[in-house]
Amino acid sequence: TRTSFELAGKRLGADVINMSVSTSSVTKGETLLDTAATLNAMNCDLLVVRHNQSGAPALLAHKVEASVINAGDGTHEHPTQALLDALTIRRNKGRLDGLTIAICGDIAHSRVARSNMLLLAMMGNFVRVVGPPTLMPAEIGSLGVTVCNDMAEGLAGADIVMALRLQKERMNKGLIPSEREFFAFYGLNAEKLAYAKPDALVMHPGPMNRGVEIDSAVADDAVRSVIKEQVEMGVAVRMAVLDTLARGSL
Repeated sequence: TRTSFELAGKRLGADVINMSVSTSSVTKGETLLDTAATLNAMNCDLLVVRHNQSGAPALLAHKVEASVINAGDGTHEHPTQALLDALTIRRNKGRLDGLTIAICGDIAHSRVARSNMLLLAMMGNFVRVVGPPTLMPAEIGSLGVTVCNDMAEGLAGADIVMALRLQKERMNKGLIPSEREFFAFYGLNAEKLAYAKPDALVMHPGPMNRGVEIDSAVADDAVRSVIKEQVEMGVAVRMAVLDTLARGSL
């Protein structure tokens, strides 16, 4: 995501500066609000924020004069990923409504899942989330999606199948028996993909854990996989977001 945003900014002619937490004053005890004050004093026009705490970009947006873009915050949301996924779907399906979309895997810890559920349902699609009960968020019933704990049920007649990686860095132990068993029941392979429509597209926000949530043969399918196109659309979408905010078009 950082590389995609950086490339998008440079293609627009912007001066792009990366600030990693590991090399910033945060490691010396500086608070997020003090960091915001410092960044505000630098008079930057746009601030792209990726943070491990949910809500951090929203907090910064109230403390700085620059436009703040959420590049992923904790387990909350990842808005530009949802936008690029939507663009990829529209380019390949010719529309962005009335489609059956199955999002599979670790729903509970995925900010990509949350943003996609909200956006794709808002556009008039039928969104299903597929995974074990232990990897479903507590509030899933209020998000307007259909919950399935079986891949055959969840992928039946789907136009789009999106696999998500296991967010092991955010998990407590014991949510799944093992990666091997997870793949056996929920890993996307040719056998499970056969439940979807013959022209169903395969998507993945990356990075992929091959052999855990997706099989290499499916991920690299030249006809049905649009994973590389998602990466390409990521730069285009982020260029559009940066340009729109820089021009003050919103």
